[in-house]
Amino acid sequence: MSDPGAANALDELIEPAERLDELARGFGFVEGPLWHPDGYLLFTDIPGNTIHRWSASDGVSVARSPSSKANGLTFDHEGRLLACEQVTSVITRTELDGAIGVLVSHWEGKELNSPNDVVVAHDGAVWFTDPHPAGRTAAWGSEREQELDFCGIYRFDPASASLSVVADDFRFPNGLCFSPDGSVLYANDSLGMTITAFEIGVSGAVGARRELIRQGAELQVIDGRLVSSDPDPTGFDLGFPDGMKCDERGNVWCTGPGGVWVISPDGERLGVIETPEMAANLAWGGPSGTTLFITASSQLLRLETNVRGAAL
Repeated sequence: MSDPGAANALDELIEPAERLDELARGFGFVEGPLWHPDGYLLFTDIPGNTIHRWSASDGVSVARSPSSKANGLTFDHEGRLLACEQVTSVITRTELDGAIGVLVSHWEGKELNSPNDVVVAHDGAVWFTDPHPAGRTAAWGSEREQELDFCGIYRFDPASASLSVVADDFRFPNGLCFSPDGSVLYANDSLGMTITAFEIGVSGAVGARRELIRQGAELQVIDGRLVSSDPDPTGFDLGFPDGMKCDERGNVWCTGPGGVWVISPDGERLGVIETPEMAANLAWGGPSGTTLFITASSQLLRLETNVRGAAL
């Protein structure tokens, strides 16, 4: 579905005849899609406590179980897997020999809330979001009290092992992605229903910020359920900002009401890729790098596009 006036822009990115292809179903709630250069996709099933692997030749298999209810995944510049683990509230790094170690676990002596999504910048720094309360519930992690009094966006420098807070005023910081040249960090707030753009300097310094787009009225958590503050929440139950990636042209592709929103760098909504279930995350991959994989609740979906993801 494309917005009036933006159809031509979206048609340049996705051929009008293309349709979603279901690759697998029956999962608890899938997240964290990540394409490996060797030709397979990794993705997580949070309540299923498993990291899965999918390939065109072998279909779906188990890559790691238990996974500490891992959520977001990425690779560092050496090809090591970074995983946001919600049971333990840490980010782990899997070495090339398979050994798993903890990369980040605390801020000023207190446990992180529940790392959710993670990206690696041009300089190798690891940026991640740390919301609450998902990973501190039995369903999505391990039930325990929150130690920090804020939900943060962080930058971790592996070379110096230093951790810094980038933002502490998001209600539920979730998805992250960089612009193709690394000069802009996009971060979304699931409860605020917004995507924010941060200017990033060469040394990783954070500059000015602006609201890129607002997807709808803010959400509230009532009795463990997300409830819209809009008395007539059109399409709210179909999604909110969660997983997010930039394409090679600088467009932002982010989950939202209805499926996956495609947004220009200027904040114009070019259209929505409608998904049969609530979309949670996405990633490019495939032989040519133009295949978009979407994790949508119990399903793993695929869509051919005319663009590749931004390469960092």
